[in-house]
Amino acid sequence: MTTGAGTNETAGAQRIAAAFGRAAGEGRVALIPYVVAGYPDPETSFLIAMAAADAGADLLEVGLPYSDPLADGATLQRASGVALAAGATFAASIALLERIAVARPNLPLVPMAYANQVIGGGDGGATARDLAAAGASGVIVADLTPDEGAPFEAVARDAGLAVVYLVAPTTEPARRARVAARSGGFLYCVSLVGVTGARTSLPASVGKLVHEVKAVSSVPVAVGFGVSRPAQVRAIARAGADGVIVASALVDALGRNGADVDALGRLVSELRAATARP
Repeated sequence: MTTGAGTNETAGAQRIAAAFGRAAGEGRVALIPYVVAGYPDPETSFLIAMAAADAGADLLEVGLPYSDPLADGATLQRASGVALAAGATFAASIALLERIAVARPNLPLVPMAYANQVIGGGDGGATARDLAAAGASGVIVADLTPDEGAPFEAVARDAGLAVVYLVAPTTEPARRARVAARSGGFLYCVSLVGVTGARTSLPASVGKLVHEVKAVSSVPVAVGFGVSRPAQVRAIARAGADGVIVASALVDALGRNGADVDALGRLVSELRAATARP
């Protein structure tokens, strides 16, 4: 097994870094849309991923449905529940990742899951290998911290997979630096205290938060939670973030039945147009 800390030297992390680099070279923040695997059904979820990719995604975050998604607000909880009721399984989600990767090989895929799904009662090695083989570049394990993450980082490194960690407004400054040092590919900066969900406005302190997190991170910083509008993307770009993650607003755009793929594509296009730095 390889040695060292973190996963930022993996092949997956390098693919993620290249995507952020391309966006920066174009004078903008990277756009990271989020889609729910298997929502509202397997085939439509693939079409949704294609629409997000073709409307301007630089990376794609793919939520793997889970029965107890503690970081997710009402919108993503509902979508996850619908996907599970429609037959979504972890294996089916990995199959979807592979299908997306084959269709859009230059788009880095970063699934988001929970420790029970990814690690369970073992070290997560089999899952890391499966995710990497399906084309994932990294993985966000929402309830995994660096304090407990070293064993999974080790197997992820062997699989070539980046492990992306999160920091929040409540994360102490010294701890932010320690988390950033262990995060592979990018660092997920949670914009607010709370769960996911589209907000009409973001906290006034988000600019200060981004500035402080950027100061201690050697990997790109992407801001998520609550982002729903082009104006918010522009504000995050002005704050100096490297990327922006949009999730619940895109699920909302699909409509109550989850099938309005064109509406999602339009919103991703509008968000992409707002990514230019001032």
